[in-house]
Amino acid sequence: MTFTNFTKPRNSYKHHEDEVHSSSKILLKHHLKGENSSRRETRTDSSPINGLNRGRVAIFIDGVNLFHAALQLGIEIDYLKLLCRLTSGSRLLRAFFYTVVDVTRQNPTRPRANEKQQGFLFWMRRNGYRVVAKEVQLTDATKKPNLNVEIAVDMITLAPYYDTAILVSGDGALAYAVDAVTSKGGRVEVVSLRTMTSDSLIDVADYFIDLENIKQEIQKDSHLGYNYRTLSNSQL
Repeated sequence: MTFTNFTKPRNSYKHHEDEVHSSSKILLKHHLKGENSSRRETRTDSSPINGLNRGRVAIFIDGVNLFHAALQLGIEIDYLKLLCRLTSGSRLLRAFFYTVVDVTRQNPTRPRANEKQQGFLFWMRRNGYRVVAKEVQLTDATKKPNLNVEIAVDMITLAPYYDTAILVSGDGALAYAVDAVTSKGGRVEVVSLRTMTSDSLIDVADYFIDLENIKQEIQKDSHLGYNYRTLSNSQL
């Protein structure tokens, strides 16, 4: 995994559209300039993507969406494995992790809400992720908190600096942001559980990977745990 800075060279992955893939699992389309977007089809595959010339990569992980996907898969995510799998040898610009923090249980004897979650986020910051956390009060069970606005803004704002965006989310509300990136010449890969992924999101992406097909590569070994520090001895 190689980290890089915010200086984008000439986009070198665009010729990838002319490659031919032999796998019958893949749906490949040639997204030519000036072509109507309704004619685009998304390449879907579970095979490694190391061979793709992806240029500089930026990763945007919807933490809430991924959490529910992991629950459906019955696994616990190893976030170091996930980062390596998503990067796949490409040059990594940034890896963002978006999540919500429930602050409804704060009280004088417990100044920090969700100590375990805060420890997890501290670990994420120290292991290659840029954490974007939103404090919410989960008092209304009918309202589902998300960070779609933050994800969309970051994807579009950083588009001049990366060649490929990897969006780990199945939320169809992000389809407009994905379409905005691809319309500017960027390439977007969507990674999510197929049963939780909106068709509208897959339709505007260039590549889709089902988490079901890579769960063995990203799940945490049962005998291993994260070495979180206690928050009383840390500065967040």
